[in-house]
Amino acid sequence: MVHPLQSLRYTIVIPTTGRAQLSMLLRALDGSHGPHPSEVIVVDDRPGGDPLTLPGIRFPLRQVRSGGRGPAAARNTGWRLARTEWIAFLDDDVLTDVDWTQRLSEDLDGLGPGIAASVAKIVVPLPEDRRPTDDERDTLALTHARWITADMAYRRSALVEVGGFDERFPRAFREDADLALRVCQAGYRIAEGRRVTTHPARGGDFFASVRRQRGNADNALMRAKHGRHWRQLTGEGPGRLGRHALTTVAGAAALGLLAAGRRRAATLAGGAWAGLTAQFAASRIAPGPRTPAEVTRMAVTSAFIPPAACAHRLRGELRAREPVAVLFDRDDTLIEDVPYLADPEQVRPMPGARAALGALRDAGVLLGVVSNQSGIGRGYFTDDEVRRVNARVDELLGPFQTWQWCPHGPDDACACRKPQPGLVLRAAEALGVDVSRCVVVGDIGADVEAATAAGAKGILVPTPRTLPGEVEHARREAAVAPDLTSAVRLAMEVL
Repeated sequence: MVHPLQSLRYTIVIPTTGRAQLSMLLRALDGSHGPHPSEVIVVDDRPGGDPLTLPGIRFPLRQVRSGGRGPAAARNTGWRLARTEWIAFLDDDVLTDVDWTQRLSEDLDGLGPGIAASVAKIVVPLPEDRRPTDDERDTLALTHARWITADMAYRRSALVEVGGFDERFPRAFREDADLALRVCQAGYRIAEGRRVTTHPARGGDFFASVRRQRGNADNALMRAKHGRHWRQLTGEGPGRLGRHALTTVAGAAALGLLAAGRRRAATLAGGAWAGLTAQFAASRIAPGPRTPAEVTRMAVTSAFIPPAACAHRLRGELRAREPVAVLFDRDDTLIEDVPYLADPEQVRPMPGARAALGALRDAGVLLGVVSNQSGIGRGYFTDDEVRRVNARVDELLGPFQTWQWCPHGPDDACACRKPQPGLVLRAAEALGVDVSRCVVVGDIGADVEAATAAGAKGILVPTPRTLPGEVEHARREAAVAPDLTSAVRLAMEVL
């Protein structure tokens, strides 16, 4: 008998680093009552090692790898492989209820095209015989998060439109809020579902709370992308960075004044640091179990957290302000492909190219071109003729800060001809940009492969001569955009 909601097709994507809870989640899904997913895609985000051993389930199960690039990249790898209208993201450490597939299908059924996503209710079970620890309270905060990809389903077309998750977020932190904001800014709404998912409370070692301060670097990226009011947009309360900065300045001043022999001033600054630190520690100790171990841990880590938070925020701010660049293939990407083009009068820009490039320039993005020109080596035209054609492209589409081309043929075994990384590396060096802050946009697989080999990001814009295998490879390893305008919008999101 066909389930009444079985016509609603969805894929489940689970990014993982191989935690033991993954098998428990898969078994829970297997026992769930309701319409089956079309496929469960487990994305192994470990940098290497043997394939994961997964339990057998009733649903089609696929295991793929994303190369250890973080949960945002892992989720992108998964949803780009899916072919269903809806993609349900689950974290590998959650546990679904026995009716989860039924509830998910009910949540998604009948959602209009203006609704891009459905978010579940997250519950965190806590011990009943004591107050929660600092780590447990950190997990409990997930229940108040406005958008959390521990259990969130997205419409695939919306993910395509905004480019998916921003892979500059390397941790499971802020990447879900950033995506939701961009989806809402694109004119969609996000619905609250009725399904309930359990997220077990996390434990941590003595300095886990200090390591969590790395998220301040992600906060800097949120500010750079969404402005100073990003916390209000995401429903976040005020952060503690201001107080952490004051504590850190007081401590640094005490040390500096002491080194300068100004003991009285150092004592005053040290007193301010001690008072602020004690106040912070007390605010963390009061809601907890107040055991000797927990009190000691809160007291010690409260001294380390403020400078750690400030250091990570400064690192994030500097990173967000580093120069970025987009490097384009020339023929069939920026201009129409004319075989062995040597005549500047035959240059014809691709539709939307000038406006798309203008948007990048307005955003302060550096631009370059990386192009294979084997016609030089074959004797069809000269270096000077390539320069004249390129000058015509500059004239029609605006200036590019660097032009890099390879004159060699495919049999010359050079290091510059795409898919080799040489052109991309040379362009990054000429622009003074870290290659990891570059995006390469092209129309064939060699463009994407060159980007990957160099350490840049790749975006494929298929044309009739792009091979189907190249498109599939790009969906797994990079990104695919339907046209140049969409590619530029996607590039601005991932930079």
